[in-house]
Amino acid sequence: MTRTAPETPAVTTGWTPLGVLATAQFLVVLSTSIVNVALPQIRAGLALTDTSQAWTVNAYVLVFGALLLPGGRAGDVYGLRRVFLLGTAVFALSALGAALAPSAIALIAFRVTMGIGAALLAPTGLALVLTLYTGPDRRGTALGVWGAVSGAGGAAGVLLGGLLTGLYGWRAVFAVIVPLALAVLVATRLLVGPDRPRGGSMDAPGTVTVTAGLVALTYGLSGPWPLALAGLVLLGLFTLLQRRSAAPLLPARMSVVAVPNVLMALLGAVWLGVFYFLPHYQQRVLGYSPLEAGLTQLPLALTITLSSWFTGRLPTRRALPAGLLVLAAGLAWLSRTPADGTFLMDLLGPTLLIGAGLGTAFVRLTTTVSTGVPAADSGLAGGLVNATRQIGGAVGLALLTLLPTSGAAFLACAALTLLISALSTRKA
Repeated sequence: MTRTAPETPAVTTGWTPLGVLATAQFLVVLSTSIVNVALPQIRAGLALTDTSQAWTVNAYVLVFGALLLPGGRAGDVYGLRRVFLLGTAVFALSALGAALAPSAIALIAFRVTMGIGAALLAPTGLALVLTLYTGPDRRGTALGVWGAVSGAGGAAGVLLGGLLTGLYGWRAVFAVIVPLALAVLVATRLLVGPDRPRGGSMDAPGTVTVTAGLVALTYGLSGPWPLALAGLVLLGLFTLLQRRSAAPLLPARMSVVAVPNVLMALLGAVWLGVFYFLPHYQQRVLGYSPLEAGLTQLPLALTITLSSWFTGRLPTRRALPAGLLVLAAGLAWLSRTPADGTFLMDLLGPTLLIGAGLGTAFVRLTTTVSTGVPAADSGLAGGLVNATRQIGGAVGLALLTLLPTSGAAFLACAALTLLISALSTRKA
């Protein structure tokens, strides 16, 4: 079968389409963090058990991470805009279902379908950005915005979750997503032209083995270790199938971005570790309320946003190692975690450094993992970078939670950041 490169979507001279696509990415990240603050109210309202409470979060995260590769490839095969619109519609309807869920089982089911929608829209959204904004300057600016909203979404979830839960109850954390997602759906149809599908097949054996393997691995690391081993076996089978497949889900030509994706996986562990252990330290050690934790994370979110923006506009090879060193310094400073710490003396300084480093590193690595990838694989590249970050974060967090204190976790993240810096320098 003859492969045809996807036709470039209609390009506009403005940046409005970027704002629409970035809003979708913001909602994907927001949907992970906004639920955490509302969990006590959800538990009381739906009589959740410990298991069902955990699955309210895990159902979304696991499905999202495991389906990112197939979601990205679906965009290449069936058309980036078409799959993005489908994913956004599924995401919006699932959020509405979660807001109206009458039982724990219904809520978990809608969280699963939210994960499916997110896995379709996130990689194709990034691929559309890479396709619409070409050239070093435009692409750098676009990826700067993409990195900014990705970082801001994590912190915004904590703040919005506290506000909405306190004012309107837990159902509001899902309901607020619906009109925003529907607005993205309509705006995308109006502002982004259709692209020509590449055609081909979806590699069903590869899709099944990689999805099942990633779910088993990430879930098994948080408890049932035999399941994690089963996940490794399935991923090994996936690798074997890819070598023998005529149309693999992850073709050998993608090896050109293997190293930067490994670095992105390591950065994902640091990223998720920060947003897990920082509110943990603030609430359990310093006694902050959820709202106070969200408010005091605003400087972190703002710094990530600004550093991502400036890094995208002023790309330089030295930005990545410099950003990683700044990030490591901030994490090492934060690892002190004094029990009588104050915001001005013990939180503000290190979180500003962490925000600057995270934003810079994320944008530079995202730029690197899209360099040299054929246009026909842009969706897969978007899925791969999202998957490595998500799975790297899940695996890293499972290991970091084995450490005795938040301070030890921050120190481990600092060491991991220095490892990323060393590996990136060797690659360069």
